[in-house]
Amino acid sequence: MFLLRFLACLGLTATAVAAEWRPEKHVEIISTVAAGGNQDIAARSVQRIWQERRIVPTSVVNNKPGGGGNIAYAYLNQHPRDAHYVLMLAPTMFTNRITGSSTAQLADYTPLAMLFNENIFISVKADSPIKTGRDLIERMRRDPSALSVAVASALGNHIHVGIALPMKVAGVDIKKMKVVAFKSSGESLTALAGGHVDIAASTFGTVLPHLTAGRVRVIAVSAAQRLPGALSVVPTWKEQGADTAFTSWRGIIGAKGLSDAQIAYYDQAFSALAATDEWKKDVEKNYWVNNYQPSREAGRYWTAQYRELEELLTELGLAKKAN
Repeated sequence: MFLLRFLACLGLTATAVAAEWRPEKHVEIISTVAAGGNQDIAARSVQRIWQERRIVPTSVVNNKPGGGGNIAYAYLNQHPRDAHYVLMLAPTMFTNRITGSSTAQLADYTPLAMLFNENIFISVKADSPIKTGRDLIERMRRDPSALSVAVASALGNHIHVGIALPMKVAGVDIKKMKVVAFKSSGESLTALAGGHVDIAASTFGTVLPHLTAGRVRVIAVSAAQRLPGALSVVPTWKEQGADTAFTSWRGIIGAKGLSDAQIAYYDQAFSALAATDEWKKDVEKNYWVNNYQPSREAGRYWTAQYRELEELLTELGLAKKAN
């Protein structure tokens, strides 16, 4: 009682004192995809800025690809109540559960931060006879299995939805599409550039190096309206015969059972990250949409996102069990 009264005299609360948790070793930022994938790009951006700005004393990126993220989720589950492990979250966790390929769910982890939203881009090889999104729709209407479509990192996930949704809206039988899942969008774009697949759906970060080198062309974006800058030449699906739009997102979760002090630490760390010029430049460069939300708000946002994805995947015929 004496300690609490003393702290109250200093204007401090028990919550403020408890918030003084700090890492005792390096923080692992777990990526569910291989190096070069969009989650890896985002994780390394976080790690670099944390280090340069001394926001988090020391951190490393740990790639745990495979199983549509299940290997990474299981790894994080091995460290309950340990805040030295955080994971770059994508909608794949939700879509895997909805499609019946995983039992992992948000309730098994601790929401820490919502970071940004992003669009899905559809690319073809530079010399592909498919010149536009309208060309793709017409070809797929005639024969949905005529072209191979690369996604990452699991069938039925947000990347898959980013191509399946406009095709369905345009009248394509999406159940007959030939969809190939890669461990990361970096791998799927490499396969596209090498001529091993015909189409690749991905977020922008992994498209950029291939686009800059002239190996691929972007024929459509899932945004509601055209993007600014250099990508203003890329038409939306709405302009090409598929009246729909779709955005994905990235966030951070921790292991189950993190304390209020540990959560408060990451609220500060990610708030500081989102305010840096370096992060804002990375957001702009990758055509992300800055949407930082702290732990409590992120949890609410993801609960709503799960419901929307469940409804969407059910409509697309990709949901396999009740959730």
